[in-house]
Amino acid sequence: MIVNDEPKLAAEVGADGVHLGRDDSDVANARALVGAARLVGVSCYGDIARAQHAVDQGADYVAFGSFFPSQIKPDAARVLPSLLTQARALGVPIVAIGGITAGNARLLIDAGADAVAVITDVFQHDEPASVTRAAAAIASQFSRQTPQEC
Repeated sequence: MIVNDEPKLAAEVGADGVHLGRDDSDVANARALVGAARLVGVSCYGDIARAQHAVDQGADYVAFGSFFPSQIKPDAARVLPSLLTQARALGVPIVAIGGITAGNARLLIDAGADAVAVITDVFQHDEPASVTRAAAAIASQFSRQTPQEC
């Protein structure tokens, strides 16, 4: 479990880590609160320099987005999938976020995403079995061979 925005809460509840946005604590402060054993991730939007700074400060992963229109953040700036390819040089896992569905996740995985953050495509369902099917559809995108492996 990753707690959004609140390193102190992440430490208090024994979360696996904390995710920091633009207006949150910096990596060093978050690390001091959550400790070395927990993950610290940073939203970098479309800013590769912000991502490099986060990595230099000890971030365990970086996140980029929004890649597609999102019901959660409809005004979020769009990022091109090619940014994920560029970000591979950072040497940490890369998370893609923003309007991601089972139908478009593969594009981001092929571009370099190690993980995708999905909200609406999974949680728009009312019954647990549908939520499970939606999550499985997203997860299955990571097990398919890439065109280079075929």
